[in-house]
Amino acid sequence: MSEWKEYTIGEICSRFSSGKSIKSSQISAEGLYPVYGGNGLRGFTDTFNFDGECSIIGRQGAYCGNVRYFKGKAFMTEHAIVAMVNENHNNGYVSNLLSMMNLAQYQGQSAQPGLSVSTISKITIKLPDLATQEQCFNVLNLIDQKIQINNQINQELEAMAKTLYDYWFVQFDFPDKNGKPYKSSGGKMVYNPELKREIPEGWGVEKLGELAQFKNGINYEKTPSGSEKVKIINVRNISSSTIFINQTDLDEIFLENDKSTNFIVNEGMILITRSGIPGATRLVSELEAKTVYSGFIIASEVNDLIYKNLIFYYLKNVEEVLKNQSAGTIMKNISQSVLTDMVVSLPPQNVLLKFNSIIDNLLEQMKNVQRQNQEFSQLRDWLLPMLMNGQVRVE
Repeated sequence: MSEWKEYTIGEICSRFSSGKSIKSSQISAEGLYPVYGGNGLRGFTDTFNFDGECSIIGRQGAYCGNVRYFKGKAFMTEHAIVAMVNENHNNGYVSNLLSMMNLAQYQGQSAQPGLSVSTISKITIKLPDLATQEQCFNVLNLIDQKIQINNQINQELEAMAKTLYDYWFVQFDFPDKNGKPYKSSGGKMVYNPELKREIPEGWGVEKLGELAQFKNGINYEKTPSGSEKVKIINVRNISSSTIFINQTDLDEIFLENDKSTNFIVNEGMILITRSGIPGATRLVSELEAKTVYSGFIIASEVNDLIYKNLIFYYLKNVEEVLKNQSAGTIMKNISQSVLTDMVVSLPPQNVLLKFNSIIDNLLEQMKNVQRQNQEFSQLRDWLLPMLMNGQVRVE
């Protein structure tokens, strides 16, 4: 049986220090190397100041004390601590151990609170021998790899759905009666004054407000104000997901029962962020507990389910347009009135039914993959503390 020994964090590290400063102008959405700061990934740049394997610890910001395992080349900023263990220990194992320790509790109480390299380096931890560390990390890493593969599968499915919407409802190359792309094959187009563009003959237009209901979420205090405990979807839960709401990190709040009833999230709802990342649009599926949505979010319920996929991907397209706008232009916030006044082109029912059939199949595949990932995450969360304290042994 492996013998566990006590060390300080600084004692096991060949490097334990913060990164270097970098100008905001040097960080962009594209680049050769990721830039990590106190809140995680900041963007990309063309130079790196780290090459290897380590734990990245957020020193300041909303994610102060957050720990992530990293391997490769990156630029580490002064708001991140780089913890690189020596040859007698395993970086992946130590990263998982540090992630359990709530390092944020050690941040200073100055005007700009944050983690001190000196303070963290003196914290004591217990570790097994190197072989045991490697075995434990390999088990956890295998689960992480399965989650990553599933994420890639879902990204491909999402891209397929987006491409289908673009072909059918932006380029109007849906299959005509002969199975050929409508517009590219010479299908008749007519000018629509509301959209200020041509649409296929036989199509109509309608405001979103005629097809769906829109409602702002609940404004609440973090301190308990009632006896009923409910989950709440915030903007960060939308930003951490792409199609379906990520339920792994929902906050819990206490409300009066009659207050929560007006803001309950139902299966199939479409949620749109009002600010922060305005226009970000997600679907609700398979909620595990009674859940409401915050005041920074607008919920939409369609009047007829036949329009749900069309409205969802129309709004996803709006999200993409807003995301690609340069800073400081056009829309800082999304409101109910903005949404209800948006005009969408409506195809004949037979076209919409064909579209729904394909999209429903893709969405169901995405759901299945997400279910698998939730199970993998639960397994990882269950194994992690037991592997880190020796309750479970890997043979």
